[in-house]
Amino acid sequence: MSDHNHGGPQYAFYGDDFTGATDTLAHLARAGLRTMLLFAPPDANRLATLGPLDAIGIAGAARTMSPDEQQHELAGVGEAFAALRVRVMHYKVCSTFDSAPQTGSIGVAIRTLRQYCANALVAVIGGQPNLRRYCVFGELYAAAAADDGEPSIYRIDRHPTMSRHPVTPMNEADLCVHLRRQGVENVQSIDWRCYAAGDAALQAELQRRLTLHPDAVLFDVLDDSHLQAIGRVLAHHAAIASPLLAVGASSVAQAYASALEQHAAVEATPRPSCLTRARGPVFILAGSLSPLTERQIRAAHSYLRIELDPLKMTGDSAFDYLAARVAAIADALRDGRNVLAFTARRHASNASDSHRALPQLAHACAALLRQVLGAVRLQRIGIAGGDTSSIAVRALGAWGLSYLAPLSAGVTVCRVHADSPELDGVELMLKGGQMGGADLFEQLLEGYNYDERRNV
Repeated sequence: MSDHNHGGPQYAFYGDDFTGATDTLAHLARAGLRTMLLFAPPDANRLATLGPLDAIGIAGAARTMSPDEQQHELAGVGEAFAALRVRVMHYKVCSTFDSAPQTGSIGVAIRTLRQYCANALVAVIGGQPNLRRYCVFGELYAAAAADDGEPSIYRIDRHPTMSRHPVTPMNEADLCVHLRRQGVENVQSIDWRCYAAGDAALQAELQRRLTLHPDAVLFDVLDDSHLQAIGRVLAHHAAIASPLLAVGASSVAQAYASALEQHAAVEATPRPSCLTRARGPVFILAGSLSPLTERQIRAAHSYLRIELDPLKMTGDSAFDYLAARVAAIADALRDGRNVLAFTARRHASNASDSHRALPQLAHACAALLRQVLGAVRLQRIGIAGGDTSSIAVRALGAWGLSYLAPLSAGVTVCRVHADSPELDGVELMLKGGQMGGADLFEQLLEGYNYDERRNV
């Protein structure tokens, strides 16, 4: 599905955490686009080794950064993507848009990246239906599983998890207001009724909004047909002037890929949708504190569960405690047992204390993972927790990921690319706290046919 009139990748994305970045990688790869996810902007030598690409991504950690850190990180990203002459520059955010003026600010990202984008349109895509995230009249809604496991839809400021996020609680559902609080002053909104009027009417309405010189234009999303209409808008405007800056979850990639598929000159290469059973013991590190991850831990019956005390992992005796936990995990894995190491939630009941401890804990989890992989050769591993994933994977020393297979909506298994032969080729699952069913960790072990289960 290459663009034959374009020398390099036409689509570039930066994921503000690693788990979300792998979801975008999966959507692009499954659409037939040759895609690679890197951990830093590529130099000429790295680009030469990658071969022809339709899309390229950078897995970052901007959602945990201060404004100054974000500006520094994203300026380099914007410059690198602009140098590649991409048509769309996608700032990938969590589908719940959780962010704050001083932590992971989407406003800072827009102001920084738009300097590298020639197109006047900054498109914000407000929902991702396959993850049960919806935007209607500018307000964001998201599903959450109840105690009986059945999902209910909540306005995001009343969501049982995201409204109480320890770092970036979502206390505003109106995304225009949410972005305004982060310095994006003039946000125009295209509501879902415009899509039914047809492409010409939608383009005319967008053009009318652009005459108001907005800082961004927010698009409602309620179903996949809306993404297809938005995709045609993105493709049309990106062809006029590029790069075009788009902000949103993996739905941005879904939208743009749908437009490419409608005009593809060649058939997309079918992508695997079946994960085979693990060939050896599996290790999972769960640093997420979400209620859903807790249910997944309880359901992981095929694993030896080893609890990690966050206070001891970050306290004065952290070195000795970590060494003892690593030894216990490595011994069990050598014996052929699957191991699930998880941070205990009971130590994180105080939101302000957990906020301060989170960066330390994520780095401690990264050190544990690095030491376990140094002690035992493994073929398949999993990491649960957005912040934990970002820091842990960076600490391993790998340089990129490619798509292997889907595991669940929003959860992908990737192949690790690294200069180290011990790490190169490892199968890696990254998952955010809100993603996957209760049996996700069992699926990682047993294998999973995503398309077959999805169509049941």
